Amino acid sequence: MQPQAPRPPLVISHRDKNAQRIAALDEQAERLRLKPGMGIADARAMHPGIEAVEADSAADRRLLEGLADWCDRYTPLVALDGADGLFLDITGCAHLFGGEKALLDDLLARFFHQGFDVRAGLASTPGAAWAAARFRSPDIVEPGAEEKMLEPLPLAALRLEPATVAGLESVGLRNAGAILRSPRAPLARRFGAALLARIDQALGRTEEAISPRLPVAALSVERHLAEPVALMEDIERLVLLLATSLRADLERRGEGARALQLLLFRVDGMVSRVSVGTSRPLRAAEQVARLFHERLTALDGALEAGYGFDLVRLSVLTAAPFAMAQTDLAGDVLQGEEDLALFVDRISARLGAEAVHRPATVESHLPERAVARTPFAMVAGATALRAIPAPPEAQERPIRLLAHPEQIEVMAAEIPEGPPARFRWRRVLYDVVRAEGPERIAAEWWLEPAESPTRDYFRIEDRTGRRYWLFREGFYGEGKPSPRWFMQGLFA
Repeated sequence: MQPQAPRPPLVISHRDKNAQRIAALDEQAERLRLKPGMGIADARAMHPGIEAVEADSAADRRLLEGLADWCDRYTPLVALDGADGLFLDITGCAHLFGGEKALLDDLLARFFHQGFDVRAGLASTPGAAWAAARFRSPDIVEPGAEEKMLEPLPLAALRLEPATVAGLESVGLRNAGAILRSPRAPLARRFGAALLARIDQALGRTEEAISPRLPVAALSVERHLAEPVALMEDIERLVLLLATSLRADLERRGEGARALQLLLFRVDGMVSRVSVGTSRPLRAAEQVARLFHERLTALDGALEAGYGFDLVRLSVLTAAPFAMAQTDLAGDVLQGEEDLALFVDRISARLGAEAVHRPATVESHLPERAVARTPFAMVAGATALRAIPAPPEAQERPIRLLAHPEQIEVMAAEIPEGPPARFRWRRVLYDVVRAEGPERIAAEWWLEPAESPTRDYFRIEDRTGRRYWLFREGFYGEGKPSPRWFMQGLFA
C-alpha cells in the first residue's frame, strides 16, 4: 500500500476591492506565515504549492446555523455572531451539565469529535467571552476579572472597527490595556463614543443583550440518553414520556398546547425539528403522542437517524388557556367535538395544515366570494369545531355554488326584465316552468367599481323539478350592450 501524498496547505479566498484575499487558512498555511487579508497573488508568490478555494458565504451561513441548532442542547438562547461565531447565554443552564467547566469541556469535546476546531471562552459579559474565545481559548473568566484578562490582548479583542484600530495604533495605543488606562474623554473626542461603548460592554458597565435566532419555547422537557436511539418506536415511546411530564407543567399554568415541536439531536451534530399543531388547546399525553406518530409516519424515511439521537426535547411553542368544561351526569363532555378535534389534528399532522378546511363567511356581496375555505390551523379555540349560524339570506341560497359562474344561453324571456322561459347550459336545453325573482345584488363599488355590473338573480325550476340559481348581468336598453346570463348554483 502506497503512502498517501501529503495535503498541500489550504487557504480560503474572497474578493475584496477587486482583489482576491485570504479569508481563512488551515494550520499548515499558518505555519508558512500566511495571514488573513493577504493577497492570494502574494501568497502564491511566496508559496506556489498552496491550494486556494473560493469562499462560499451561503454554505458557511448554513453550516453556522446548523451548529447553532445543535448548540440548543446547552441553552435555548443561541445567537449568531457575525459569519464565524456563536453566542450562548448559559445563565441557569450550567448546573445541568455539572458546572461551567464541565459544560465547556463537553462542548469542545463534542465539536472535536465532529471534526471542528473550535475556540471557546466563557465570561459574565458577551464582550469578555468574545475576547477570551478568540485570544485565550479555552478560558473561563471569573466575574470581576474581565479587565485583567483584556489588558495584554490586542486591540481587536475589544471588537473595534479596523479603521479605529489603525487610528489607535498610530498614536501608540497597541493593546487593550493601554486603552483601559487612558483617560476616557480624549478617546471619545478623537475616536468616537463607539470605542467607549465597546469597553463598557466588555467590562459589564453597560448591558449587552443577546438576541436568540429562534424564539424561546414557553415550556420544554428533555431526556438525555446514555445510549443513542434510532428506531421510530423508541422515539415515539420517548415522546409519550415527555408529553406526560409536560402535562403537569401545563396543568400548573392552566394552559394547553396549540403548537408543539420535537427536537432530535443526532450524535454527529445534526438536529431534526418535527412540529405539529392542534385545533384546540391540548394536554393529554396520549393524544400528543398520537399526533407525533402521524407526523413521523408522514415523514416516511425523511428523518435520518444516522448514528442515533442522544437528546430528545419536546417544546410547547404556543399555548392557550385551557377551559375546563362541565360534564353531565353520564360523565360525557362534548365528546363529539373532542373526537372531531383529534381527527382534524391527526389528518393535519399526516398531510399538512392545509389538508383540512372549514367554511368561513366573508364580507362580500357577490355569492362566489361570500364563503372562503380556512385551514383549521388558522382558527383558535374550540369554537373552530362548532357550526357557525348562517346569515338569514343564506337560507335562500342553493346548497351548491359553482366555483365560478358559468355563462348560459337564454333562448326566450317572458318580459325583457323578467326570468328566462328557456335556457341552454352545458349543451342541454331546459324549459322553465316556475321562477322567483329578481333579487338584485350589486358588487362592492367602493372596491372594484368596473369589474362586476349589477346582477338580478332568479330561482328557476324546470319541467323535471330541478331547481337552479341564475342571474342576469347588466340591463336592457337602447345603446347598452345586451345583458349576459350565468348559472350560479343548484338547489337540492
